[in-house]
Amino acid sequence: MYFKINLSDKIKQTCPEFRAGIICATVTNSQENLLLWEEITNECELLKQSFSLEQINQRPPILATRNAYKRTGKDPNRYRPSAEALTRRIVRNLGLYRINTLVDLINLVSLRSGYSIGGFDAEKIVGQELTLGIGQAGEMFHGIGRGLLNIEGLPVYRDAVGGIGTPTSDEERTKITLETRKILIIVNSYGTDKELLETTIYTENLLKRFADANHIEHQIIPEHMD
Repeated sequence: MYFKINLSDKIKQTCPEFRAGIICATVTNSQENLLLWEEITNECELLKQSFSLEQINQRPPILATRNAYKRTGKDPNRYRPSAEALTRRIVRNLGLYRINTLVDLINLVSLRSGYSIGGFDAEKIVGQELTLGIGQAGEMFHGIGRGLLNIEGLPVYRDAVGGIGTPTSDEERTKITLETRKILIIVNSYGTDKELLETTIYTENLLKRFADANHIEHQIIPEHMD
């Protein structure tokens, strides 16, 4: 693996069922892929048929993430997990922003699975290890498109410099752009990992189809549950 992922003692205590699918790959990004957007449009229509606004936060992966927020000290109604926020946009007929192929692809996986997913430009990460911990008061974190985000009480991945990703938003410093050539994707499961491996493999296949991915490695962590 390109990166070692560590879990802090606090995460192990508050989120004992946490597992994650880790994907590293070399990719080619593009501004837009019309075939990918056909799949996104179909998924959006299915979600609108399947969920009312009130039912979204009861979807098992979303509910598990919300419950994790409560245990780590964050209000999930003020700081919604990204999968919940995306699904709410669809059910409210607001549509999705078109960012770039890699980001759009990650959004598709999140909509389909209900997992909140971190996507990072691997070459912008400092060091070869990430640690999942809990955000502290006053910790600097610039959410993508959100400005300064209060991550106190949020689960947060940190590299050697600081926070790069939470289930609510990733950080500007390591965001995916059209120049991204190496990607790290983390599929986060806070208690419902029944479809975690399937979702990880699905993501890998999308990367191959729409981003010419190669040198792909994936892993489920932790490998053994205590």
